[in-house]
Amino acid sequence: MIQIIKKLMAAMLLTALVAFHAHAEDAAPDFTQLLAFGRLANVAYLDEDAINKELKLQDFQLVKRANVPGYAVTWFLAVNEAEKTQLIVVRGTDNAENAFVDVALQLMPDEKLGIKLHQGFMQSASNVYQQVLPLLHKDYQIITIGHSLGGAIANILAMYLDVDKYNVEKVVTYGQPKVTNVSGTRKYAHLDVTRVVTPKDVVPLVPPLDPVSMMNMMSLDLYWHQGKEILLLDTNEYAVLEGRKSMMRAARFMETVPDEKNVQHHMMSEYLRRLGNKAAGAKQVPYNTEFNLFGSSR
Repeated sequence: MIQIIKKLMAAMLLTALVAFHAHAEDAAPDFTQLLAFGRLANVAYLDEDAINKELKLQDFQLVKRANVPGYAVTWFLAVNEAEKTQLIVVRGTDNAENAFVDVALQLMPDEKLGIKLHQGFMQSASNVYQQVLPLLHKDYQIITIGHSLGGAIANILAMYLDVDKYNVEKVVTYGQPKVTNVSGTRKYAHLDVTRVVTPKDVVPLVPPLDPVSMMNMMSLDLYWHQGKEILLLDTNEYAVLEGRKSMMRAARFMETVPDEKNVQHHMMSEYLRRLGNKAAGAKQVPYNTEFNLFGSSR
């Protein structure tokens, strides 16, 4: 049965890859900015004093910090009045191993967005949005940031903001899991989404598909990532993947068993270390992936 599912997923993936073409921009990533935003994603796990200290270094002021009742989610809103910029930074669960145990994996319709979303992430993002909405200014640009589950919420928040005609400047996430399917990604492809990942972090590679759809093998619904993926390789090297190449890399998850290295690669400390290596000077290298219909990739 597992082999059949893998083959069906592979066939669906190849079909989606033919239909969904995206290409990476030529402009090099701003690793100084990615490191700065990464520090904000990191302090979201700390206390308010640490948040205020980091915000001051980046010329922002804390507006509000709050929790989502019933969810392991905390967010904070910061503003730079001179530049008319607001930051929404979302912290996910403290326990990476429970990130997907504590939430529902099913893809569910979101009436506001007109697409399907991961049920658990949708519920968390909706709660955050209702809390933060009264504090936002429509004439300010907005940047959403998050790590892990927080990155998924930051991604969905940007879609909600876009629908309500807010000026979403960009979305930057670290170790973000998938939030929608191919059609959902297409509808919001105009959003500027940058997903920073490490090579052995499995969280950005899941969920692979809607588990409920497995009940009907002919209607499997694949999860799909938005935007540009910045893969932080060793030393000062990095690769840029998007669309089909990003999904081909994700196919490797089918062949591996997570271990302690995967947990280490998901931690913000590892993201900050690798970003620090790139901020002083980075070198883009090609990342080649071959995918076999029967589930092998390299």
